[in-house]
Amino acid sequence: MPPAADFEPDPNRRAVPVCDALGLLCPLPVLRARKRLLALAPGMVLEVLADDPMARIDLPHFCAEAGHHLLEAAPAPQAAGAHAPADPARPAWRYLIRRGADRPEPG
Repeated sequence: MPPAADFEPDPNRRAVPVCDALGLLCPLPVLRARKRLLALAPGMVLEVLADDPMARIDLPHFCAEAGHHLLEAAPAPQAAGAHAPADPARPAWRYLIRRGADRPEPG
């Protein structure tokens, strides 16, 4: 998925919050992203880092079901320190998700 044309980093805004799900397996990357997104105001962007291959399927599906907007899904730039991949054999992916409007949770 190419970068979204409507996502322009604003130098006057705070950095985009990061949800580090590296080393976590399904369903934990989605659950972590969901928790972080619920703490953000609608319209804010969350960066999710995940190296679980299932996240490439699960995160876009979660966004579609929950009303969030997946702006980008692409291999992550090489990360170091806290955001380094847990297993170098599993490449990390970077997801940019714009929080959708509030709507009731499915019951």
